[in-house]
Formats: sequence, structure tokens, C-alpha cells
Amino acid sequence: MENNTLPLLGAQLELKDLPPYCEWLIESQRDLEIQDPSYGWVLDSDWRPQVRQARDLLDGYTGRLGVHGPWYGLPLLCPDARVQELVVTRLKQALDFAAALGATQMVLHSPFEFYGSPMVAHTPTHGLIDEIKLVHETLADFLPLAQQANCALVLEMCYDTNTAALLALVRSFDSNDVQMSLDTGHAFLMQRIGGPPPDQWVRDAGPLLAHLHLADTDGLLDRHWPPGKGNINWYALFEALGSLSHRPRLLLETDADKVWQGADWLSAQGFVR
Repeated sequence: MENNTLPLLGAQLELKDLPPYCEWLIESQRDLEIQDPSYGWVLDSDWRPQVRQARDLLDGYTGRLGVHGPWYGLPLLCPDARVQELVVTRLKQALDFAAALGATQMVLHSPFEFYGSPMVAHTPTHGLIDEIKLVHETLADFLPLAQQANCALVLEMCYDTNTAALLALVRSFDSNDVQMSLDTGHAFLMQRIGGPPPDQWVRDAGPLLAHLHLADTDGLLDRHWPPGKGNINWYALFEALGSLSHRPRLLLETDADKVWQGADWLSAQGFVR
């Protein structure tokens, strides 16, 4: 018998990979994240027919739907006004995609690239206050548009080797429309150079954690392996998740043909349903 107290697992997928998973997603109204608007070539193409097709495929779906926003080469933390303008242009394009799809959440990457000591880089005495101001400046015109579209932003930890800076940035917005995302593979990679493990990110973020990408790795590269194939301590992660009073969105982030493998393993361990 299925344990309905366990968290419900969903997946991140590209639109082209959606059809085999529609029944699984709709039957239990699982979390879903669409990756396509993270690609510049998608945003510059006529993506609307594909979105309409996806909405048809998801007829009856009422689960929590999100998108991954653009990130590659698009820093949220940059003092160059021309770069800020380009970043916001891409974000607005992605928001149009999200609104057409009916998404209520967009994933953006943490702006804190690592260079130095995990305990010194991006701290109040080494630039954090000015860095937070720059991110607010970049998002000043975009965040109200996202709020109008009912699309919350979640900032995904990437190169962060300390939870403090990213959580300070999230708290600085003082809004449920800006929260945090944990990527287990990213966290494990940063753990190897002095960062906290994935479960500590959960405990430090607490109610600010709204989203997780679940993928395993050996710690040498961001492998996006199915859980159980690498070295992440999944017991510790789900123990930490069990201490929360809310349910963040829970997305498998593996190759599309490995979703069942990851879902079956997590279910067999008693972590998810």
C-alpha cells in the first residue's frame, strides 16, 4: 500500500520528452518542470506551437508546474548596465514562455560564483551587501512582471560553498515570490571543496526552500545520474526534508530515459511515492 505521508516525486523534462510521462504525472498530479526556456535558441524560436501541444498532453494536470529559466552566460550579479539589460531581456522571454505554459515557478541560478575560502567569499565584509544590491538592480523591473504572472522565482545553489550568502539574498527580497532551490549534485560537488552537504542546505534554508533538483554524482562532475548511482547521502537528505513543515517541489533531474530508474530506486528506499 502506498504511503501517502511520503513526499511526491516529480521530474524535470524537456517538452520533447514529455509524452511517456504524462500519465504518471497526471495520475498523482506530480511536480513538473520544463527545461526548454533555459535555452537561448528556444527563446528566439517560435516555441508557442510546442507549448500548445504540451498543454494538450497535460490535459487534466493540476500539479505544480514550473520552468527552468535562462542562465548560461547570463549573470544576475553584474555591474555592467548593458549586461543587465540582456539578462532581463532573456528573463522576460522566459516569463512569456512560463505564462503561456501556465507555470507558477521559474528556476534561476545563484549569482555567487566561488573564488576563495568558503568562510570568507561573499560575506558582509567582503562584498555581499553590494552584490545583493546589484542583483536587486538587475531584477528590479523583472520581479514585478513575474509577480503579475503568478510565477515565483527560486534561486538554485550552484557554485555556492556556504549557505549564508544565498540565503541572505533570498531573505533580502522579503517575499514568498523569491525563495531557494537546492540542487543535490551541485551541493555534493561543492561539499568536496569545503561546502555543506545537501542535507545541511535543507536545514539551513528551512521554510525558504521551495524547490529541489534530485540527481546523483560521484563528486567529480555534475553527472545527473539517477539517485543511488553515486555517492550522495540520500538518507540524510530525506531525513532533513522530513523535518520541514512544508513540501518543496521535488524534481528528478536526470536524462529523460533514466527517470523511471531514479524514481523506482527512491521509492524502493521508502523516500518518496
